[in-house]
Order: sequence, then structure tokens, then C-alpha cells
Amino acid sequence: MIVTGDDFGLSTPVNDAIVKAHEKGILTTTSLMVSAPAAEDAIARAKNLPDLNVGLHLVLSHGKATSPATEISNLAHEDGDLDNNMVRSGVMMFFDPDTKKQLEKEIIAQFEAYKATGLRLDHVNAHNHMHLHPTVFDLIIKIGKDYGLTAIRIPNEPPLESLIDGTKDKIQRQLRYLFFKPFVSRMKKLCEENNIKTNDTIYGLHDSGHMDIDKLVRILPHIQEGVTEIYLHPATERWDGIEPAADGYEFEAEYKALIHARTIRTIEKFDIQLTGFNQ
Repeated sequence: MIVTGDDFGLSTPVNDAIVKAHEKGILTTTSLMVSAPAAEDAIARAKNLPDLNVGLHLVLSHGKATSPATEISNLAHEDGDLDNNMVRSGVMMFFDPDTKKQLEKEIIAQFEAYKATGLRLDHVNAHNHMHLHPTVFDLIIKIGKDYGLTAIRIPNEPPLESLIDGTKDKIQRQLRYLFFKPFVSRMKKLCEENNIKTNDTIYGLHDSGHMDIDKLVRILPHIQEGVTEIYLHPATERWDGIEPAADGYEFEAEYKALIHARTIRTIEKFDIQLTGFNQ
């Protein structure tokens, strides 16, 4: 089981939680936002943690661009903020040749920024799972070959009976799973063709921001053979500037779940091996 803390570099409380959860809890892996406000702090900390598996968390919405805004004007505003309208961006990425060129430029810029950190690249994924987009995913594979890409997160979350709370929740989880299924199948096929490692299943997609201790102990007894990734958004406290989409996230509860004695005991009880994508 890979246990990932996303948004490394987003803020100091996020960095604090990821480091502490790795040192005192079950977190094995993290995904770095190279242009986030606390990225330099995250990079410095990661260099002192040789067992922490760090990957690139590509940001193509709800964050700062790495390229100059003037060079990717179809993707970013003048202040460097990427367009938060993912439907509009997604359509342009797919149909507009100029936007595709700008997208390629921005993805290269983020790979370059990660390379400049000197950290080993454990994996790649994307903020808000934008790598589900076929154009984005194809560019990650194309560009990643030049930067040592060996593993990609596949957001394949099957409905888990132990997590379902009522009929409405069951329907929502099933519909999300079915909607993502053709995208996931395509991603897996391309990864196999390009010898890129992936997780088999994932948890944290439907319950993003709410992966507390209750959720974890309802998942852990049902971990199957193969590689499962559980991802969370931990932070030691709330901070200024939380994006509106994440305003309701239970950052502190997710951090506490990663270091809770009950979580550690459950992993030991069910003989779950903690790992990274390349271990």
C-alpha cells in the first residue's frame, strides 16, 4: 500500500503534516507542487528525508503557472493564476492546437522545475486529477520519458461496500466509478505499452478531504492483492488562502489519521506492506 500526502509545498502546515506523518505515521509518499507558495520549504525538507518518495504533482488548474503567463495566455491569467474553469480548459486542451502547444510548454516547465530540485522522481500525478484528460495524459508520457518518468497514479477507485453510507452514496460512488472507467482503462493500457508502473486501485477520490481515521479503518481490512494507493490532504492546521474548492476539507483530521495508533495497529493486523511506486 502506497500512502500519499498530496499538495506538498502548498503551505507550511501542509509540509509540516507530510513530514511528521512520514516520520511518525504511515505516510510513504508525497506529491510536490513545484510552483506553490511553500515549495522551497518542501524541497529543503525532502532532501533530509531519504526514505520519503517524492513525485511531481502537476498543477494545471487552481494554482500558479510555472511558465510566464504571457507564454500560456490560453491557460493562465495575467497574474499567473491558472484558469480554474476545468471544463473550459479541458475543451480547449482537446480541440485547440495553440492551447495544446501552451499546455506542452507548461508541463515541460513543471518537469524542468522538478528536475532542478535534485530529488528523485518517484511518480507523477495531477492536481484535481487533470491527468485523466487524454491530451494531458499523452503529454505526460511523451514529456516524462526525458525526465525519468517511471510511475503514474491511476485514479481507479472501485466502490467499497464498507465505505457506502446509504443508497444515495452507493449510487454516487458507482456512477463516478463508471464515468472514470474508460479513461482509467486507456491510462492503464498506455502505461503498460510504455513500461510505466501504476497502482491497481486507489482510495481517497470520492472522499477527498475527508479521509479521517474512521474512513481509513473502514478501508484497510479490505485492501486486496496488488498495489493500492491511499491519498490524503493532511495539514497540521488551517491556513490563509485555502482555495474555495477545498474550504470544507478536514486537513487536520486527515493528518491525525496518518499518525493514529489505531491506523498503525490495523495495518499490522492485516499484514499490509507499506511502499512507494518504485520500491
